[in-house]
Amino acid sequence: MAKTIVVKQIGSPIRRPAKQRQTLIGLGLNKMHKTRELEDTPSVRGMVRKIPHLVEIVEERN
Repeated sequence: MAKTIVVKQIGSPIRRPAKQRQTLIGLGLNKMHKTRELEDTPSVRGMVRKIPHLVEIVEERN
């Protein structure tokens, strides 16, 4: 079974650069306090690292 992480949106994309908004959409987030369970891959981790002020990792699952 693949490792997964739970990502939660904690910031608004209003008045943010377009790339940051697109990264949120790429993670499947579009509303405040919404969570998504995503596969723990280097690409997902990189997306989270690009916008640490907008998202947080809530939980890591095995």
